[in-house]
Amino acid sequence: MSEKIAVLGAGSWGTVLANLLTDNGHDVTVWAYLEKDARELNDQHTNEHYLPGFKLNEKLKATSNLKEATDGADLVLFVVPTNVVRGVAEQLLPLLQESGNKPVIVSAAKGLEVGTYDRVSEIIASVIPAENHNGIVVISGPSHAEDTSTKDITTLTAASTNLEAAQYVQKVFMNSYFRLYTNQDVIGVEMGAALKNVIAIGAGALHGLGYGDNTKAALITRGLAEITRLGVTMGADPLTFSGLSGVGDLIVTATSVHSRNWRAGNALGHGEALQDILDNMGQVVEGVSTAKVAHELAQKKGVEMPITDAIYGVLYENKPIRETIVGLMQRDSKPEFDY
Repeated sequence: MSEKIAVLGAGSWGTVLANLLTDNGHDVTVWAYLEKDARELNDQHTNEHYLPGFKLNEKLKATSNLKEATDGADLVLFVVPTNVVRGVAEQLLPLLQESGNKPVIVSAAKGLEVGTYDRVSEIIASVIPAENHNGIVVISGPSHAEDTSTKDITTLTAASTNLEAAQYVQKVFMNSYFRLYTNQDVIGVEMGAALKNVIAIGAGALHGLGYGDNTKAALITRGLAEITRLGVTMGADPLTFSGLSGVGDLIVTATSVHSRNWRAGNALGHGEALQDILDNMGQVVEGVSTAKVAHELAQKKGVEMPITDAIYGVLYENKPIRETIVGLMQRDSKPEFDY
């Protein structure tokens, strides 16, 4: 099948997914916020800022006009930072209302909204009513744009309460190196996707400080435990966190130099100031804002999240990293599992 697809966001992941969908035979248009980025995609078939050296399918189109990108689309894919999802959805709604078009809306963004604590699918659903779309689907899992661009084998989950919509997305995306499974636990998939970015900052910081594999494994394992605690409290199925969007995404994000959250943490471990790191990154580090949301949400829900709280303290209260680690290790002893 060949579908008309709009990809909202011309960052690394948005560009790679748009290129993959074009390779799959779909009619794909990328919406870029900046006109110069759209021109580069159209004229040079490159996105040098985010994917240096990567050549795009020449059939892939781009525009900075949201109406042009989404007009008649069967599927609209959000791949913008969490903090702008609401604004983009608000721009999209009148276009859908005017045209009467009802696309399947897909989110590939990973984060929680500051202030509301909303997951990305909740943000979209709160802005775009059900009568203006054919289902909201979340895609998530262990995936770095750099690896997917080289056709490294990648597996994700497509989560939706609308199973037919999830199965449709599965068919649209799948090929010989990109495989999707379906999942109906949207809460668990999105909570895992958002919270693993916080743990990845911690993992990067440990690397920057010179800690070894034992320490990193301990952080990832105990990090997953507290991600699961908060997720289950929010209504997730605990089994989801042992899947692709849970432990799978956590492993890749907390161990790879491709991860901007890991790189930010690594720079913190080397003594760099947070604002300098963010200024120099050139991309949004979702884990920084998510650490604040997760810390506040855990307090509100009465969920114990010591690692997340420690990372919040380093990021927002200027607490020394080494002293924070000592504080974590010297907490009261307890059993591993609270049944």
